[in-house]
Amino acid sequence: MARMVTLRHPSRARPRRRRWWLAVSLLAAAAGAAPIGAAGAKRAPRVTLASGVVQGRWARVDGKRLGEFRGIPYAAAPVGRLRWRPPQPVPAWSGVRDARHFAARCMQLPLFGDMVFRADGMSEDCLYLNVWTPAASSHARAKLPVLVYFFGGGYVAGDASERRYDGASLAARGIVTVTVNYRLGVFGFLALPALAAESPRHAAGDYGLLDQVAALNWVRSNVARFGGDPRRITIGGESAGSISVSALMVSPLAKSLIAGAIGESGAMLAPLGPQPLAAAERRGEAFAAAVGAPSLSALRAMSASTLLRATAPAADRKFVFYPDVDGYFLTARPARSFARGAQARVPLLLGGNSAEGAFESLLGKAPPTPANYRAALERRFGPLAGRAAVLYPGPTVAAVRRSAMALAGDLFIAHTTWRWMDLARRSGRAPVYFYYFDKARPLPRHPAPGATREIGAVHSGEIEYALGNLGGNAVYAWTAADFAVSRIMEGYFARFIATGNPNGPGLPYWPAARAVRGGVSRQTIGIDTRATVDRNAPRQAFLMRYFAAKPATP
Repeated sequence: MARMVTLRHPSRARPRRRRWWLAVSLLAAAAGAAPIGAAGAKRAPRVTLASGVVQGRWARVDGKRLGEFRGIPYAAAPVGRLRWRPPQPVPAWSGVRDARHFAARCMQLPLFGDMVFRADGMSEDCLYLNVWTPAASSHARAKLPVLVYFFGGGYVAGDASERRYDGASLAARGIVTVTVNYRLGVFGFLALPALAAESPRHAAGDYGLLDQVAALNWVRSNVARFGGDPRRITIGGESAGSISVSALMVSPLAKSLIAGAIGESGAMLAPLGPQPLAAAERRGEAFAAAVGAPSLSALRAMSASTLLRATAPAADRKFVFYPDVDGYFLTARPARSFARGAQARVPLLLGGNSAEGAFESLLGKAPPTPANYRAALERRFGPLAGRAAVLYPGPTVAAVRRSAMALAGDLFIAHTTWRWMDLARRSGRAPVYFYYFDKARPLPRHPAPGATREIGAVHSGEIEYALGNLGGNAVYAWTAADFAVSRIMEGYFARFIATGNPNGPGLPYWPAARAVRGGVSRQTIGIDTRATVDRNAPRQAFLMRYFAAKPATP
């Protein structure tokens, strides 16, 4: 919920000073930005937006003072008649809005144990964002580069308040950093014929992605008030956030708003491509029938908690809500748009991790023997199992572990990332920088008996390294080597956001992705960060044919 406070001058005994401060405030409001850095060290940072005044707090990182603003609304609360409608403008407020606290996270089930929220509870009223800005340059003339970051969580969980997404470290490097909430699950991606019928564009679903567009438009209109340059907005995200970045690059609503893009593990390409609108509507009708809602109005009348509980997986059913080609946010499948070169022609930095999947997802509880591996390939690929065994060989137990892990990661998400890279470098007319992150996290500070170190960089394991937030994760016993890798990876991100090129002083040289020595150039980021060659094109071509023969099943 919104926090509203009206701040009064602490002293009524000094009217001249009060009149002076009122004049300064009025001049700042007329200029479109309150003077964050000019008001004195003791006063909290304050910014005047089109919808009202927000007051944040000071933070200090690496000796630099930052302005931090939490829980700023970028759209109206999507409740009541606004549930399952595109985001609407924020109503104006009077007085000064307290922006020291994170707003509520969007409705979600507790599905992932690694999400550490700082949010103020959970609510359907959740369309808020957070801004970190270098305090010394927080005025409209600074024109600093901007990062808008979207969290991951499979479009069913996650929040912009999570510690691993904290924007202070990048802000200390001179970047205005924004993290964004967006609707999830049934609240963000339900499609119904009735929703399409009430839409002027005959669109349904994709409300969570439309939230992201609304946030981008808000940033474009307001970021100069925080010292950012609206013409230098880079979008970034991990997993579902990365998938969103790939979709925003081809959406006619968003691609003109961005100057660069960062994708960490995932793209909206097969097997994670969008579903057709008709298929999404059928899923929505099945959900409405399951909850006993005879009409759209009945669904809108149901409580958010009732709807959320109904999405929990059960023995007899599982409801999946996922983006669709709605004709508004998406007018074509992203693969087709990238193949035509119809995406935003901006620099792209993307990549994946060395252990995106686990071999257990293929073998189950069976030991990783060559015989069990061959049986698993037969079950998965049928007549194509022989070709899979050539591309992902498993003649020994050690080879089975390596190949099964690589195949599991490709089937899950790594193939989509590789294909995005390949399409973009061939058609984008802008540089593409491809990475392979292979730094495994250390053991936890308090490991369980018999715990062993991770054998590679697991899915989502790079986030704290890339955003400079190892110190915010107290689970792991980080070492000097981990902080060294983080400085390099965050340095790459910061340089790319600022210039469209990750290279800079003190960083190992990173060549743009191009055909070289029978593969594609990429940057391996880890203990030994260096330029390497990706030679996985035959594997990816095999999986492309495999997925093309299967129906899309998000």
